[in-house]
Amino acid sequence: MNTKHITLTLLLVLLLVACAPKETPMPTPDIGAIQTAAAQTVRADIAATETAEASLTALASPTLEETQSFVESSTVTVTLTVGVLSTPGAIGTPLGLCDDASSDPFTVDVTISDGSVMTPGQDFLKTWKIKNTGDCTWGAGYTIVYGGYNDKMSGVPAAIPTPVIPNQEVDVSVQFKAPTKVGEYLSAWRMANPRGYAFGQFFFVKIIVR
Repeated sequence: MNTKHITLTLLLVLLLVACAPKETPMPTPDIGAIQTAAAQTVRADIAATETAEASLTALASPTLEETQSFVESSTVTVTLTVGVLSTPGAIGTPLGLCDDASSDPFTVDVTISDGSVMTPGQDFLKTWKIKNTGDCTWGAGYTIVYGGYNDKMSGVPAAIPTPVIPNQEVDVSVQFKAPTKVGEYLSAWRMANPRGYAFGQFFFVKIIVR
């Protein structure tokens, strides 16, 4: 082979190599873009988790209005009713009132001593000496009331003659009518304030009808 042929062959080879398609080089990874995308994914996951937790908390925890509604609906109202007996002499002094009364057993019977003999249907006036041992003055509206025991004997209380200050004694009276049936009779009485509450010690009258 001569020199011309060799030269021509080399030129053809070089031409073919130059015209052959070149391989596309692999792109260089963008590290910053990868890190940004990863950070955005993590933030999205965290936000989704927080939203789910908030929803669960809202379902598990009642609102203020719900709590108030539950408390109001669960409130129990207790009503205390104080009864008043029809016979004032049978009830005691309510707490907080300042009324009280007592008597000296040696001076309480001013008239008609215990065991006095009466005829059937006899009228008589019984008087007791009573002391105001409370803190209130007895005035208008204070009276004597029947306290039970055996027989009222048609008793009608007389008005208290004058205001009675604490620690002062006063004579109180009741007009009676002896029963028509023979026997022994006992009647008990007490003081009462304007509200109708009886208070203090009982005082008695005891007679024998013959």
